[in-house]
Amino acid sequence: MRLDAHQHFWKLERGDYGWLTPETGPIYRDFGPEDLTPFLERFGIDGTILVQAAPTVAETRYMLDLARQNDFVRGVVGWADFEAPDAPDQIGDLARDPNLVGLRPMIQDIADPDWMLRDSLAPAYRALVAHDLVFDALTLPPHLKNLLQLADRHPDLRMVVDHGSKPFIAKGIIDGWAEDMTAIANNTPAFCKLSGLVTEAGDSRKVRDLRPYVDHLLEAFGPGRLIWGSDWPVCTLACSYEDWIGITDTLLKDLNEAERQAVLGGNAERVYLSKSTRQRTAS
Repeated sequence: MRLDAHQHFWKLERGDYGWLTPETGPIYRDFGPEDLTPFLERFGIDGTILVQAAPTVAETRYMLDLARQNDFVRGVVGWADFEAPDAPDQIGDLARDPNLVGLRPMIQDIADPDWMLRDSLAPAYRALVAHDLVFDALTLPPHLKNLLQLADRHPDLRMVVDHGSKPFIAKGIIDGWAEDMTAIANNTPAFCKLSGLVTEAGDSRKVRDLRPYVDHLLEAFGPGRLIWGSDWPVCTLACSYEDWIGITDTLLKDLNEAERQAVLGGNAERVYLSKSTRQRTAS
């Protein structure tokens, strides 16, 4: 199975995508299943994980509706208000839908770099564990030391680091990020997404520019804990869906077939789809 473990849909008229403005250029328009399906068919991708793009429960329910209408959406990583007094109830209510496989606070956009370590969020993390949901960590390099602390506090929390934590590829900075990612790989069971890197590269988005970062992730996490995703349509700010497939195929060419299959789908299936598969089987 080949899975795209990180893609988005949005509908501008919904009005809750604060970051999505006319300044975002070509992605400032609606993107729906009909736009993505041709790529999935062309490249033999069996399914996707649909990931939140707005910090609202309303958008999460919108995505869950799309998942019910489109079989290729194998799971949804949504959003819940971790700071709300009723966060555990809110998470439990969303988790009744077997298509919900994880939640993602938009940490990269939160002003307080220590937000994830607030004691008030502990009930939300415990609810994630209780409902067998993945915590997708949308972080930047300065967040990584805190992410390691969070994993230590909640060792049962299943965690996936989105986009390799967005290293500063355009600036050619790898020190610091590399050490912190190694610490997370060595000291936690977290997985890491091989996605979103091309948009962090700026004009330097050739294979040779991405290789040091991808090679480090492969060394740190190994092919058994890396998860491929496109970050479509955000990736189209830097390259086409086809180009990203070509870039990652080149970057992964030294892996054997079993390792490639793990990165390109097996790991995502294991991390995200175990919950929904169990729930559907039980029902």
